[in-house]
This record gives sequence, structure tokens and C-alpha cells, in this order.
Amino acid sequence: MKYLFMLFIIALELFGVVVKSPVVGINEDATEVTINIEKIDVGVSGFIVHGIDSEHTTILKNAVVKSFDEQNKTAKVTISEFSGLSSSALPSGKWSVKVGDTAVLAFGYTRGLLIAPNEEIYYKITKSSKLQWIHPDIFATILSFNGHPTPLRSDFEEMSSSTSVGLVFIYLDERVYTLDAKSFKILATTEAKLEQKEVNLPFHTRVQKISANWWGEGSSELEEYEPHYYELMIKANPNNRELYDAVKSGGKKLQDLVEEFDIKG
Repeated sequence: MKYLFMLFIIALELFGVVVKSPVVGINEDATEVTINIEKIDVGVSGFIVHGIDSEHTTILKNAVVKSFDEQNKTAKVTISEFSGLSSSALPSGKWSVKVGDTAVLAFGYTRGLLIAPNEEIYYKITKSSKLQWIHPDIFATILSFNGHPTPLRSDFEEMSSSTSVGLVFIYLDERVYTLDAKSFKILATTEAKLEQKEVNLPFHTRVQKISANWWGEGSSELEEYEPHYYELMIKANPNNRELYDAVKSGGKKLQDLVEEFDIKG
């Protein structure tokens, strides 16, 4: 189980500290900001905090690291509408992101959700870590409320916003993929050679029945575990060579997914 301990040491040490850095530049159409930072992974998400006055701040935008220049120690951060605190009871304003505002990244990275194919694998992984785990029953409840027995990316994003979970871990074919819960970018991949005796769909949960909508994406029962979660990751990581190699060597059940990558050669 040594590799499992290493997985979560990495998660806690590299991803467990909230990163704050002032905005030093904004592009012309205000969809991207620049920050100075010693090191950050592409795909790390967070938000932009705007100072209203000396005593008050507000969250203005979602933020996802788009690129990192190691030489110049700068990062480009894509910003988009923030709806995590939407409420008719809260005041609103016409503020915009300004130089000097603060990018808060890796928020919620001490809290994680593990998607596992069965109870045995779930408990072997979660018991090896001090990470604050959000039980998959909570995610299953969100899926049931949304009518999605097949989880969608939007369901993970909703779960992240409602529970302040920053990381999603997915067990697939003796590997654990560490993902940012909102961007779904792969932050780390770790070997976890555990015997998989059975598969519970859509993942291990004590919720016996996830309600389904009459129609629409996500309303059908999930038929296969691995292809679905690989496909979700591919859509967010089409250029990830390590993921490509895993899918390419995954046999007939994954062969159709190889074409979904944007990788040449």
C-alpha cells in the first residue's frame, strides 16, 4: 500500500495549500488575467477576488490556470462567470476584474471525492489518506436530484461548488487519476495495483437507486464503468499523452475512444 500513501502525500503537499497571487495583467476582452507565481499546474481552478473598499471584497469570476511560463514565473488564467454564490438575497454590483485583484487558486484541495468501482477499492484507497473525503453518497444524491444516473461533467462541477470539494480522484485500470473538480484537468496519475473483483455502477455508493429524467443527456443507466470515465477525462484532456497511452492499451472496450484525442503520432 506504499504507493497509495505516496499518492495522497503528493495531493496534500502539492495541492493542499490555497495559492493567492495578485492580478498583474488583463487581456483586451477581459477573459484572461496574468499572475506572477513560482509554480502552478495547468488546470488548477479557483476564483478572482475583487476589493470593493478597504474592508470589503467579493468573488467576481471563476478562474482556471491556462498556461504557466516557468522561465518568467507567470501564469495565464482564464476567467469566466462565477455563479457559486448566486442568491436573490445577496447584493450584486457591476464590478469588473482589475489589476491588483487577487487570484485564489487550489481552493478546496484538502477535500476530495473518490470515484471507485467497488467498496473494497474505495476503502483501501480512502483509508490510506488523511484527505477529507466527501462520501460518494453525497454525489449520488446530487445525481438523483439532477436525474442523471450517468454522471456528467456538470454534475461534478455542481458537487464541487456545493461541497467545496477541489479534487476528484478516479480509479481506472490500476491507476488513480487526480483531477481538478471544476476544470477536470489531470493533475497527477498514480499506480494503484488493486484487484478489481466487481464493478458497481455508476460507482461505489450506498444509494441503491439514482433517479432518472425521462430524456436528455445523463438520463440513461450507465452500462460500462471504464469507458464513461475515460471519455469524461479525454474531453477535458485531449492532449494528455499519458492518458492516451492508457486508453490505447485498454483493449477493445476503449478502442473507439482513441480517436477522440488530439494527439498526432
